[in-house]
Amino acid sequence: MLKEIGQKIFRERIINDEFLDVVHENMRHMNELMTYYRCAIMEIETKFNVLNEEFSLQYDRNPIEHIKTRLKSPESIAKKIKKKEIEFSIEAVQEHIKDIAGVRVICSFPEDIYMLAECLLNQDDIKLIEKKDYIKNPKKSGYRSLHLIIEVPIFLQSGKKSISVEVQLRTIAMDFWASLEHKLRYKKNIDTDETEIIERELLVCSEISADLDKRMEEIRNRIENRL
Repeated sequence: MLKEIGQKIFRERIINDEFLDVVHENMRHMNELMTYYRCAIMEIETKFNVLNEEFSLQYDRNPIEHIKTRLKSPESIAKKIKKKEIEFSIEAVQEHIKDIAGVRVICSFPEDIYMLAECLLNQDDIKLIEKKDYIKNPKKSGYRSLHLIIEVPIFLQSGKKSISVEVQLRTIAMDFWASLEHKLRYKKNIDTDETEIIERELLVCSEISADLDKRMEEIRNRIENRL
């Protein structure tokens, strides 16, 4: 068992080293690429902030609680390359890996998720590449979120470029569950029987959080209908 683990670590290290060699050989190109992704993140974050301000003006409430952004590290990109079994090159990264740039939007209620997604996708400079609705169709683990892979243009001195960004929209309850589930699931030294119990409990907690979202939304609607 230890030998197999050691071999796996060794293989992953070789793969990471191969990709990092490519990164170092093409450092200027890689830095440019990462800058493009950072600019795309800023574009999407700005779009959501504008929608939040407009909604606040019209309806006297903010649908967005907060926004998180992230940019994958070279090591994380290397693991993705291994998983997708694509070549080690900057060009392959740009063509095949669509979630290097990520924006996570935490909403107050489930209805806000779909409203914001629709408003974003209705903008004429946004192109939808892929949509996965894990709210209507949760993962077996209990994970819930709306995932969008989109392309957004960024405007540079050299011209316009279309850059892919992964957008995740979820409620506070969904984000709370996903964050803790990720931390708990990857704890080490847990035996198989205990893991199965934990997975069942996490699934129950996911269903409870979904019910909480539904109830809170019903309360909000009841209050607004009385005004």
